Amino acid sequence: MSDYGHDLVFGSFTSPGSDDPDHTVGLAVLAEQVGLDLVTFQDHPYQPAFLDTWTLLSYVAARTSRVHLSANVTNLPLRPPAVLARSVASLDRLTGGRIELGLGAGAFWEAIEAMGGRRLTPGEGVRALEEAIEIIRQLWDADTRGGVRVDGEFHRVVGAKRGPAPAHAVPIWLGAYKPRMLALTGRRADGWLPTLGYLQPGDLAKGNAIIDDAAVQAGRSPRDVRRLLNISGQFSAVGRGPLNGPADQWVQELAELALEEGVSAFILATEDPDDLRRFAGEVAPAVRELVAAGRDAEIAPEPEPEPAPVVTRPARASRPSVTGGAFAVVPTPDDGRRRSDRRVWDESTRPTGPARDPARTYTPHEQATGQHLVQVHDGLRAELAQIHDLIEQVAAGEIDAGTARSHINTMTMRQNRWTLGVYCESYCRIVTTHHTIEDQSLFPRLRQRDPRLNPVVDRLEQEHHVIHDVLEGVDQALVAYVGAADGLAELRAAVDLLTDALLSHLSYEERELVEPLARLGVG
Repeated sequence: MSDYGHDLVFGSFTSPGSDDPDHTVGLAVLAEQVGLDLVTFQDHPYQPAFLDTWTLLSYVAARTSRVHLSANVTNLPLRPPAVLARSVASLDRLTGGRIELGLGAGAFWEAIEAMGGRRLTPGEGVRALEEAIEIIRQLWDADTRGGVRVDGEFHRVVGAKRGPAPAHAVPIWLGAYKPRMLALTGRRADGWLPTLGYLQPGDLAKGNAIIDDAAVQAGRSPRDVRRLLNISGQFSAVGRGPLNGPADQWVQELAELALEEGVSAFILATEDPDDLRRFAGEVAPAVRELVAAGRDAEIAPEPEPEPAPVVTRPARASRPSVTGGAFAVVPTPDDGRRRSDRRVWDESTRPTGPARDPARTYTPHEQATGQHLVQVHDGLRAELAQIHDLIEQVAAGEIDAGTARSHINTMTMRQNRWTLGVYCESYCRIVTTHHTIEDQSLFPRLRQRDPRLNPVVDRLEQEHHVIHDVLEGVDQALVAYVGAADGLAELRAAVDLLTDALLSHLSYEERELVEPLARLGVG
């Protein structure tokens, strides 16, 4: 297992097509609107069918306000490193720190030569790249006195003035595949950025090992190097292969890449707006949930899934951290209020687990898993409250969809419904994934370690199936609402029923499980 513990990043990888510039820019703007973290473009200056990537990055930077931007990866043989350093720093300052630097040693050498570049062997390309990194970092170091001097084999800088410094510490990510490039990544870079389609089984593990060894030999920690990955695939109803299937399959495969191969940034190559929406709305939040559950319970709670861009997320209520001694994790009480006239189960028949031993003490480590469960539930509760708020905004026509009009040529109310739909679908996916984690991993261990919990676990599993059916009802009501203007009452009713069921279930689960999680050590 090679999880380096970095926060997860999700982005897009787009061809900078020149035939339809509006579509190219529109995909980048959409990526920000649906909540992705990063937008990247290929950089092939010799390709006349492409827009110039650095010109495009500047234009997209002016059309966005939050998303980070990068070439994927910059073609170094046609972009002198000293000038490139100033371009990156300038755009980073103009955007308030939203520019990252992907670098490649070069490929397609005939095309590079045709543009006036110098053909290099693979070994020469690696040495030239290392010289370029040195020049770029020295130019960014505006606080050091004296000019930049690098008298290299391929790049020479003889006294260039330093600066400007970027607005933030711009990471340098290398597109690397062969051992020499991987070793350079470990010695000098901040990230490894390969494309999954170019890798063979086992290449990620082999690459990580080379990078880690090189980092240690250079006096660095392997954690200093983020592992990024360009991916591509197809969403379909049934699984047909890796990253070719339903969103659930994508979630499982990407979470495995994160936990087992150390990948912490997934960059989807696509020209399809619907793929971006599904990747941001269904896959990314659920991967975050699954990876957070798979990491040590003492790590900070998982990042909250990004909402649709028109939504302002309510602040999550803070909970005190636990210390050693008496059990201090406080389950969330059920306030007894219900929104719906329907009841999906009889709460009076819920079994209870064994009584807590009042003399037992618990270490902070033991209590961390139960606290983590409550924190995950807090996120679900906050998301549920936001869905109700969204429905009211949609009903009142208060959601501003102006920025989406450049991508969806339709009425404002239609865009409001689409925003609501993506958000509801994303939330429902998170709940389903959370329950799958419990059913397939947590619950069997609880049964094995304390059979007295079996009736409680049986009931929790039954309620998960009921909640799944309630979620299906929300999906059906959502489809009906999108297709008919009079479907809002049915949608409200479906979400009210979900609220009653889910809040009741989460409180019951916390009441019965937070102490056994600490006592049995199954975090």
